[in-house]
Amino acid sequence: MLSLAQSTGGIQGTITDASGAVLSSAEIDATNTATGQHQTVRSNEAGLYVIPSLQTGPYSLQVKAPGMQTTLASNITVAVSTVTRQDFTLQVASSTQTVEIQGGSPVVETTSVSMGAVVDKRTVQEVPLNGRHFVDLALLVPGTVTPPQSGFLTSPIRGQGTSSFNSAGAREDTVNFMINGVNMNDLAQNQITFQPTVNTVDEFKIDNSTFSAEYGRNSGSIVNIATRAGTNQVHGELYDYLRNEAFDARNFINPIGIPQAPFKRNQFGGAGGFPIKKDSTFLFLSYEQLEQRQSIPLSQTVLSPAQRVQAANSADPIIRALLPLIPAGNSTNGTVFTGNAVAPCRFIKARQTSPRASERRTGSMRITRCSRISAMSRQRHRRIICPGTEIHDTACDRY
Repeated sequence: MLSLAQSTGGIQGTITDASGAVLSSAEIDATNTATGQHQTVRSNEAGLYVIPSLQTGPYSLQVKAPGMQTTLASNITVAVSTVTRQDFTLQVASSTQTVEIQGGSPVVETTSVSMGAVVDKRTVQEVPLNGRHFVDLALLVPGTVTPPQSGFLTSPIRGQGTSSFNSAGAREDTVNFMINGVNMNDLAQNQITFQPTVNTVDEFKIDNSTFSAEYGRNSGSIVNIATRAGTNQVHGELYDYLRNEAFDARNFINPIGIPQAPFKRNQFGGAGGFPIKKDSTFLFLSYEQLEQRQSIPLSQTVLSPAQRVQAANSADPIIRALLPLIPAGNSTNGTVFTGNAVAPCRFIKARQTSPRASERRTGSMRITRCSRISAMSRQRHRRIICPGTEIHDTACDRY
């Protein structure tokens, strides 16, 4: 039995003759049809051969044995962390002939007892993904469920997506992520520390349960990720995934009559691979950048006109003093918006080179400079001048 701890694959099988007798010392040559790299092994006394640590991709196998016809098997796919079985039955050589057979994916996995599935290259590259995070593809594997949006590591983060997933009844912080055989788990929270771009991922496999003893560290699913590599042919791509408010429907708090909240999202980049030395050395490069500018409409319950009149006529002076701080509701024609109330501090736009808050005192006034990210995700700076000396930095949060 062949075991693989890294993000490679393997091929194994048995060599027999037409009568079913095993053939020892048969020569098996495996060639990666994309890169031209090959590896040669021989069958043992039991007729068994094993070719370990093969890069993922398409392969062809050629089997030779003394007095037997040469047999060629093509279109054999080696998947990440998977052992492909390919048996051969050789015929007695009556003339110089080569027997060619076509390989294919086995219907039943017979080389391993692990439960899981491989998300192949075509699925990774062609399935639409909102945000283009490969972890979302884990939902295609049987046993994986849609996690709650309020989960510990399953709540999405803008620009990063989710950090894990729930599979086979296990917690999201028990998943073990490996990229090209390298552990990529955060030691504190057990989340993936680096998410390669979708264009960088070749394929990955998720083992939900009953995985072999070669794996350790975590009790949950094992995720083996194989990245793409260059080949003898030059391949490349450029892309730009666009989203904006023109393509989006309005939400509940942004109804018709109120201007559509601005939203601009561009996720662009490129990837390409090429040979440095044919059949030997290859290079693959990938770059991706995300730019997002978004306004978020907010809705808050305020006093109705009748309640404002009642508060203005209140005998309590505190209620009357607080009333100007409560904004009026939006008008139906969109000319009055929440936030028109006079704030207790006077806001003055100013430029500030340092992103950190700084302060100085001037007489009985304290000037606080703070930087915030506006609704359009562009950095702005305002100077907040408040009377007195007991105003804390939390006053900046009113902005």
